[in-house]
Amino acid sequence: MVDTYGAHECRVYFVQETSYGETPADPSMLGVNSEGLEPTLNHNLIELRGIGSRDLQALNRGLRGAQLKINHVVPGDAPIAFIQHVGTLNSLSVQVLYYKGLYASATDILSFLYKGCRIDKLTVECSVEDFVKAAVELVGQDVETGTAKISGANYADYAGYVPFHSSYVQKGDASGGNLTTIERVTDWKVTIENNLAAVPVIRSSNGYLLKYLVAKHRNLHGEVTFEFEDKAEFDECLSDAEFSLKFGVDGSNSLLFTHCKWDETSLPTRLEDLVALKARFVARDVYIS
Repeated sequence: MVDTYGAHECRVYFVQETSYGETPADPSMLGVNSEGLEPTLNHNLIELRGIGSRDLQALNRGLRGAQLKINHVVPGDAPIAFIQHVGTLNSLSVQVLYYKGLYASATDILSFLYKGCRIDKLTVECSVEDFVKAAVELVGQDVETGTAKISGANYADYAGYVPFHSSYVQKGDASGGNLTTIERVTDWKVTIENNLAAVPVIRSSNGYLLKYLVAKHRNLHGEVTFEFEDKAEFDECLSDAEFSLKFGVDGSNSLLFTHCKWDETSLPTRLEDLVALKARFVARDVYIS
């Protein structure tokens, strides 16, 4: 009998797929630094009722739903290796492994291999005295369970983390030019929503699996918290001016939101607290590099 698994006995890895829903042969699996994750499988049961009984007459599986939520701590070695796929929309195979003992010689492995995954929603945030982190929500086509690592696979883990003082916030003109650093920010959070739509079709085999995972309209928004020493954001909200915001994930990688407007600015003022200015924005485009 195996003892209950703990979070310290879990790792998650990903690889980009060449063909949608198919894990490449002998893949090079890359680690996702995580504070926590939640693999989910939803049967979306079809329930049939009929006259003559208060109870269900039949149950049948509907469209299989395979979802993953990962609280990702951005690694210093390769900050955007994982999160960049919210923009590329490349399909990924993501493997969650539970194991006993040392990982290099792990025993009692439980594997959950999610195939045909795309990032549906990404939130990246940074606060003073913390690390740059991301909340990643993925939608997949299918999940395969097993009791071993992928045959022929190589597994690599990224090292390091990105502290708040390695991040930065810059502001420029609407198209992303003339960027200057803002040194009043205490917190920032940005969100990219792809609004993925699972598209099933009626077919004789695997009809319970989606055939396509299509990105619909995209939402780009975020919130920046400033220490209150300037009214510039209030003035810009009043004037309805466009601008760009660049959020440094580290010294080399960033998320650049262009054609932004402040959507809401507020000044929460409370006893015994310093005043902070919270400004929410909406953007028309984003570049991850």
